[in-house]
Amino acid sequence: MTGTLYGIGVGPGDPELMTVKAYRRLKEAAVIAYPKKGRQSKSYAEQIIDAYFAPEEKRRLGLHFPMTKDRALLEPKWNEAADAIWAELSAGRDVAFVTEGDPLLYSTFIHLMHVMERRYPDAPIEVVPGVSSANAAAARLRLPLADGDEQVAIVPARDDYEAMKAAILAHDCVIFFKVAKVIDLMIRLLRELDLLHRAAVVTKVTSREEVIWDVERLEGAELEYLTLLVVRK
Repeated sequence: MTGTLYGIGVGPGDPELMTVKAYRRLKEAAVIAYPKKGRQSKSYAEQIIDAYFAPEEKRRLGLHFPMTKDRALLEPKWNEAADAIWAELSAGRDVAFVTEGDPLLYSTFIHLMHVMERRYPDAPIEVVPGVSSANAAAARLRLPLADGDEQVAIVPARDDYEAMKAAILAHDCVIFFKVAKVIDLMIRLLRELDLLHRAAVVTKVTSREEVIWDVERLEGAELEYLTLLVVRK
């Protein structure tokens, strides 16, 4: 009997924000798979599940996905990851692939799921949703994302001043993911729109390493990858 691949969102950082269903699927699965970082460092999702599962408790499968957009480098690694998962599934073992936040919101699991569907169309796949960092930031900041007829957008921040400006102007609230690499651009934009006082920046929200920044002093700062910006007009 073929095992099932579970895409499991383990939440934004605080292990207590993992859902009961996510915990149950992880407990039942024979193998926990995760995006693998360097030899000495753990992925963020793996750090979250360590609160519940010791590394030696069950088999862990680290899958390496290069941080590049070069398809010639990416495709072999994605195929290799799919093959490794299929080896477990075809042996009858369930595999739980963990990702921070939600598996279908800017997650590594999205592309992995598509590769599995293409290479192994008979592989059973189930997605377990998780609490996203957008929801977690709203809770930590006590900042409603949308009320009544208001419009909210989730936007990947990029080095395009006019596009970022248009996103803010078109919505009542915008959550910018991956903002670290363009924080200076965003600060300049917020200053132009007189919205610095309506913005908040959070790194690793709800985790033990969480930082809520003083937006007024962020220009020139080097921020970690897991940093988001919320602008509510």
